[in-house]
Order: sequence, then structure tokens, then C-alpha cells
Amino acid sequence: MTGTPEAPVTAGQEQKTDGSAPSATQTTASARAGAAAGASLQELAKRHLWMHFTRMSGYEQQEVPIIARGEGCYVWDEHGKRYLDALSALFCVNIGHGRADIAQAGAEQAKELGFFTNWSYAHPPAIELAARVASLAPGDLNRVFFTSGGSEAVETAVKLARQYFKLTGRPNKTKLIAREIAYHGTSLGALSATGITELREPFEPLTPGASHVPATNSYRLPDGVDESYFAEAIAHRIEFEGPHTVAAVILEPIQNAGGCFTPPEGYFQRVREICDTYDVLLISDEVICAWGRLGEWFGAIRYDYEPDIITTAKALTSAYAPMGAVIATDRVAEPFMQGTNSFTHGFTFGGHPMCAAIAMANLDAFEREGILENVRQNEGRFREMLDSLRDIPIVGDVRGAGYFHALELVKHKETKESFSDEECETLLRGFLSGELFRRGLICRADDRGDPVVQLSPPLIAGPEQFEEMEEILRAVLTEASERMHVRDEAMEYHSHRG
Repeated sequence: MTGTPEAPVTAGQEQKTDGSAPSATQTTASARAGAAAGASLQELAKRHLWMHFTRMSGYEQQEVPIIARGEGCYVWDEHGKRYLDALSALFCVNIGHGRADIAQAGAEQAKELGFFTNWSYAHPPAIELAARVASLAPGDLNRVFFTSGGSEAVETAVKLARQYFKLTGRPNKTKLIAREIAYHGTSLGALSATGITELREPFEPLTPGASHVPATNSYRLPDGVDESYFAEAIAHRIEFEGPHTVAAVILEPIQNAGGCFTPPEGYFQRVREICDTYDVLLISDEVICAWGRLGEWFGAIRYDYEPDIITTAKALTSAYAPMGAVIATDRVAEPFMQGTNSFTHGFTFGGHPMCAAIAMANLDAFEREGILENVRQNEGRFREMLDSLRDIPIVGDVRGAGYFHALELVKHKETKESFSDEECETLLRGFLSGELFRRGLICRADDRGDPVVQLSPPLIAGPEQFEEMEEILRAVLTEASERMHVRDEAMEYHSHRG
């Protein structure tokens, strides 16, 4: 042969029959097809899937946990191992896994109308779902604006509050007050409300105007104050910022990040008074707490307060489709309904007809199957099981409500001494997370505040699942106590006395 040698054919690349080299597009497509044909799910996941909030380097030497199937309160990985999903995937599969009937509602809707936008148009599923959501919401929260998820719902609520005050002649009211450690989402507006420094720093500067007050952490109440301090801190912050500059206060009924901080008695009633006094909107962020998580349709109902705006998502569809919503009072919506005004905001897929149909089927199942009643009936037994773990040296506090609880882990029960950052790394990521999963329990070991283990099972769970959780938690937390050299002070005291 004369001339230059042929270039080698790389894996997945095909030589054209006319002798010319394939195009870049053909080469890439062929390479991907070849890789997919011969690669395992593990290999493909490690090469192509970028997981959320995940240290990707952690899977260089170990498998990616691949969940392949779900039914009821359980899921199975690609190897067929069963796990109790005590986190409802991410606080959202409230009705349980494997409900093909819920998903089927979306397929049936697609036969009529697969998609049409809510931008200047309406369609029956969005109309019917909006009316139903409004009928379940407290007070006069009658206007429903659909989104694709929780961060979008919070982003929408922040923008709604700002534009509301512009339309009503108070354009300087733009600021937002949230709580420390609270998580409200990942978009820049929602992230400005989020009170977790480590999540904020990589993306600063954020949307300006947000400030933070202490979370309702009664377990670590500062010396010299009572629980009224938490609400009064909001009033103080509004005064400090200037009431004429503050648009909204955003709070979860039970704060997720930090480990299920519950409100003290009368907290939300006092916050409502404060917001009314200073002409500030109260946003109840119920992305997690709505749709039965606390045994009511909304957390605001559980704690008997009426916000101006509710944000929600997750279990609106029990995660069988991505959907969120913002629910506003008639008062907040009224300026947008006049003359040439409009809320200049939207998302392509907000109110998607298939998602709306799935949400309706989900709410049908809630009512037909007594899902809220199951939470109310079994909440006490769930809490009793968790309280029984207090005898383990490392368990310092148990808190939460409904099917939304956390265990706070401590070095010393009497002093409530917590673990250092390095110790948390060893405790949570070095042992607890992996060991709980290895033993078949999916929950969250979290240190965005003090270290906690969070449990948020599907709302269909009952005593059988509680027993399974207790068996695994007791074994793993007892071993964690030993590994972290946490002792039972009472036993040591009596031992020394003896």
C-alpha cells in the first residue's frame, strides 16, 4: 500500500462503506450506542449520570446505589436487595411506591391532551386541580399558581410578594426574612432564603434582601430566654431592617434542615400578629409538610394559622410526576386581577395536564384510602418507637410530628455537647449513612445543623415498619455510640457510686 496509513478505528466507530470517515455526530452516536450495549448500569452511571448534592468521587471505589423497583414502603436495588424507605424517597412518595394506578391517570390524560401551556390558556385538569387544592387549603387561600417543583414554588412566592407590594404602592418592600439552617430551595431567589452557609457560598452573590433569624430549636434554647424569643426575633429583625422595606417572612411549619424543629406553643399565632402589625406577608413553605405529612392536608392547619401564601410540591402528586404550586389568598391575588396588571412570571410546564391528572388521582387515593387518618392513628406509635431509642447513649433528642421526625445525636446527654465537623464526617458519612443502608434502612443522616437522623416514611406505614426501623436503628446507633466513645452518664455515675 502506498500513501498514509489508515487511522485506527476506535471503539464504537464504524468505517463508511465508501471509505470516508464518519461524521463527528455519527461517531459520537455510535460510540454511545456501543458503550450502552456493552456497559453495566454501574459503568454508565459513573460515566454519565451527575447526581444531585452528591460527592461524585465517593463512587470511584464503590458502587452507586441503584434503586430499580418499589412497592409500598419498600424499594429494591439492582441486585434485588430490599430496603425500607423511611424517607419516602425525599419526603415525597407519601402514598407509597408502585402505584401504577396513580401514574396511569397521566397516561389516560395524554389520550385527551398530552400538553398545553397555562400561559394565557387553561385546560380542564389544571382548572379542576386548582379548585380542589383551594378547597383543601385553609382560610381564603383560593388562587393556585402551578410550578414544576418546590424551588420553583418558593421562587414564585418571593417574586409574588415583591410584585404585590409594587402594585399596591409600596415598592420599597422587597426584603425577605427566613430562619437560620432552613432549606427553601436551590434557585437563586430560593437560595437567598435558605439559611445554610455551605449551600449559599458557592453561588454568591445571591439575590439581595434576605436575612435570617434563629430556628425554633427548643432543645438548644439560649440561656436566659424562653420560647417566646423565637417569634420576637422576627419582630426585632423587621424593626432592624425597617418595616417599610420588608415584604415577607417565610417559614416551614416544621423546619426540615437541622432536624425537624417544631414550633413552640403559640409561635405561629404570634408570627401572624407580627406580620399583620408590620404589613408583611407570611409565606408557609409546605413543600414537605403539606399533603398528610403532619396528619393534615397542610401544616398550617395542624398548627392553626392562616398564611398569606403557601408553597407546596413533592407529595401533591406523591412524586409520580413533578409538580408544585403556590396558593395565595384573595387579598394577595386581588391587585393582579385588575386592569392591565398581570403576574409577569411563569414556567413552561407549570400546570402540565398529565401532572395535574396524576395529582387528582393521588388526592382521590388519599381520601378513598384514609391516608391522613392512618397518620393520625399511628403517629403516637411512631413517636413511642423513636422515644424508646433515648436509652442509647448517643441519642440526645427526639422531635417532630406526624410522620416527620428526627433524632439528634450528641457526645454527652447532660451537657448536650455536639460533635465537631471532623467527628460528624466520621460519624455520619464514615459510618452511619452506609451502615443504615447496608442493613436495609433508607433514612437521612444529616449535619446541616447539629447531627441528626431523619425519618419520614410513606404515610401508609404502620407498626410493622416501625418495628423494622427500631431494630435497625437500635443496632446501628448502639454501635455508633461505641465507635464515637459516647457513654451512658447515668450508668457511669451509679458505677462510680457503687
